[in-house]
Amino acid sequence: MGQALRSGLPLREHEIVDFLLPELADEVLDVNMVQRMTDSGRRIGFVITVVVGNNDGYVGVGRLRGREVGPAIRKTIDHAKLNMIEVKRGCGSWECGCFTPHTLPFKVVGRSGSVELTLKPAPQGIGLALAGVVKSIVRLSGIKDAWGFARGHTKTTVNYAFAAADALRQTMEYKVTPEQAARLHILSGPVAAFEINLAELKAQAAATAAAAALPKAEGKSEAEATVEGEGSPADASKPSEKEGGKAE
Repeated sequence: MGQALRSGLPLREHEIVDFLLPELADEVLDVNMVQRMTDSGRRIGFVITVVVGNNDGYVGVGRLRGREVGPAIRKTIDHAKLNMIEVKRGCGSWECGCFTPHTLPFKVVGRSGSVELTLKPAPQGIGLALAGVVKSIVRLSGIKDAWGFARGHTKTTVNYAFAAADALRQTMEYKVTPEQAARLHILSGPVAAFEINLAELKAQAAATAAAAALPKAEGKSEAEATVEGEGSPADASKPSEKEGGKAE
């Protein structure tokens, strides 16, 4: 699933997500009744906002409208699967040193409309200190501990939900070096692949450190070889024992 999302190509069919992520869970965030006046009378519809996720690094938010609640919810769930995003996790809180992917690796900010949401890493055991709508989205993404600060008209559930999705999307926008990912145990995607990715990142970091230390070691060995070949000035000024004996 991660390779499909990182390819940059849009997902056209929700069956692809069903095949790659069969353990998806969904939750309805908002059901809003809307009306439209026509010549024949009022037309009533429903706008549904839904979040889907696998509780392990993937989450998506969708919003669609329909005439009936049931079919509209099913259609919105399929739409949310096409908006799936990958979330980075780690241990980014300075108050925690467990180095497990239980929270955010760094602070992220998401915006939608007038709502601005800031998510910060939290130590293990704090839980999700977030509002109800944001808590559902963050929980389905696999994050267990986080601080949340919001500004704007947060009563607008749609903007609040999409601001949370935008904040989680920002975790993949930040560039992280292999050394930082290995040191902070930053994980992208499911925890099952965490150990394999961590071993690869540690190997890359060790190779980079060895390559950086190699020129210094070569320069030091060349300097030592030059000193040994020339000898010290004090040794050059002293006559040898054989030369001293001949002079006597």
